[in-house]
Order: sequence, then C-alpha cells, then structure tokens
Amino acid sequence: MPILVMLIIISLAFYIFYKTKYFRTKLPAEKKWISAKGSIALGSFIALFGINQLFLFQTTVTYIVAAVFIFLGAVNIWGGMKAYKYYLPLAAQELQETKNI
Repeated sequence: MPILVMLIIISLAFYIFYKTKYFRTKLPAEKKWISAKGSIALGSFIALFGINQLFLFQTTVTYIVAAVFIFLGAVNIWGGMKAYKYYLPLAAQELQETKNI
C-alpha cells in the first residue's frame, strides 16, 4: 500500500520536525505544547506502521505485533491530543505575556 508508506514517512517527518522545534524553543509551556504535537505524530507513525504490517504479512505473529503497534499508537495519539488541548491555552497565554514585556 503506497499510500500507507507515504503517510508513515510524512508522520515520521512531522515527528522529527516537532522534536527539533522542541529543542529550539525556550518557553516551558510552548515546549510541552510542541512535545504534545510530536507525540501525536509519533503515535500516528506507530499506528500506521502496524496497519501497514497487516497488509504485508498474514501470519499470527504479525497480527499480534500489529495489534500491539496499533494500540500503542492509539494510546500515544490520545495522550498527545489531551496534552495538546491542555497546553494550547497555556502556550498562547505565555506567548502573549512574552510579547507584552
């Protein structure tokens, strides 16, 4: 499935982008907000990798490993979304306070 491979590469690229952005920022709430976005990208990478494995191989071991990858990816995405929603207003407030100084 070439579309899954493209989505895997895109999610990995977003993860690398957000991790480099994480190290370049100085504000603490913005760091956590960017880390949450990176967590979502990493979760999508893991889940898409598990889904891709389901199409490549049809063995019992593959099904078990793919299920674990999909579950871990979904948990990572869910946790990242919760953190993103929590830190978004804090990061916006922090940025506003920084601009007012």
